Amino acid sequence: MALPRILIIDDDHDVLLTARMFLEQFEFDVTVLSDPEKSVAQIKKEHYDVILLDMNFQRGKTEGAEGIRWLETIREQDPQAVVILMTAFGDVELAVKGIRAGAFDFILKPWQNAKLHASILSALKLQQTNLEKEKYRNVARALGEDVDLPFMQILGKSDVIEKLKENIRIIAPTDASILILGENGTGKEMAARSIHRLSERKQGIFMGVDMGSIPETLFESELFGHQKGSFTGAIQDKPGRFELAEKGTLFLDEIGNLPVTLQTKLLTVLEQRAIRRIGATADIPIDIRLISATNQPVHQMVEKGSFRRDLLYRLNTIELVLPPLRERLNDIPLLAEHFLGEACRKYGKPGLEISKKSMKQLQQYHWPGNVRELQNTMARGGIMAENRQVRFDQLGTTAGGAAAQATLNIEENEKSLIQKALITNRGIVTRAAADLGIDRNALYRRMKKHGIQ
Repeated sequence: MALPRILIIDDDHDVLLTARMFLEQFEFDVTVLSDPEKSVAQIKKEHYDVILLDMNFQRGKTEGAEGIRWLETIREQDPQAVVILMTAFGDVELAVKGIRAGAFDFILKPWQNAKLHASILSALKLQQTNLEKEKYRNVARALGEDVDLPFMQILGKSDVIEKLKENIRIIAPTDASILILGENGTGKEMAARSIHRLSERKQGIFMGVDMGSIPETLFESELFGHQKGSFTGAIQDKPGRFELAEKGTLFLDEIGNLPVTLQTKLLTVLEQRAIRRIGATADIPIDIRLISATNQPVHQMVEKGSFRRDLLYRLNTIELVLPPLRERLNDIPLLAEHFLGEACRKYGKPGLEISKKSMKQLQQYHWPGNVRELQNTMARGGIMAENRQVRFDQLGTTAGGAAAQATLNIEENEKSLIQKALITNRGIVTRAAADLGIDRNALYRRMKKHGIQ
């Protein structure tokens, strides 16, 4: 754990020596400066928990104007700086002036050791409180969109969904790392949120991160945080997503899109259970529940060398495979009615319903966009409906114009079957080929034809 850092600014070398010797016995990391002109550069370069500042630097001066000016300069550079003023000339008016200018306390020289120590301990407590407040402000900013998202239960009564819900109930109370696999739109984030809501960490933060959207140059800053001044534009300390998710759940979405170079950095953090902010000298322990998700055939990527095997083992203590909508067609009526109800409330069109014919047509469509596509389709239907019944031709060109044909499209079905077989068999081509009833070479040819890697 890093020692509390104290900066002492005083032109009297005896004061600097005495203060340093006294404070270092309490295991403070003490830096001294005799020239206040160097204080701004020093504060830009290093972070200090408490600053002791003399009020008079010119011989014969006793009114403390210099100290007030340097206090204001320091506070402009670091508004969170906790400053204790020191002077050999006690004056109540001067003390009040210093406190109003932003000082934390006022110490007379020669000081009483107990008084100085107590003042510094109080200042450190204030600094810690300020850091906690800033941390929670960052949590609120980072959550932004998430705080307004309604929690949605996993809907469906098909066998595969009932099995999924049962698995979530079993694994949620544990702290095991979970990897969720499934096509786009199958509800991977919703499954992750369900796990969080049923876990021992449900009172903590659910912090979602889209790994595919973070530029490589910002990866460490976004995930691990940075110290003020560690690079151009780092104007203040910033905690990363790992810190913000402390005691909660960190959801790393699109983990399969992470470049190998960044996979190595992530692996190091997961192995050490600690992060280090950019520009920092000490590690910060982390206590999070990790859930990851991808629509990529990550086991196959391991075999090809595009995803680290050791990282996969850190992520997938438990694996959940979410079924595509085409494998749970019996759930479509329940889902469609739910999403249509959402559209009715959102667009002020109560009482809409789906005809039996349209519902049957919905169940004949192959839904390449899965549940998310169905949700968007029902929203369009709710908007376009001219009377109480939503017709299939009002659901949009994707679903409304290609339902029957799509289910008979050999190319589309073949590609989907291959992807499903690879995910189910963790990318092991031999096993996937056996499930599909073809040999390994034939499967490789079909994968190449459909651009499956």
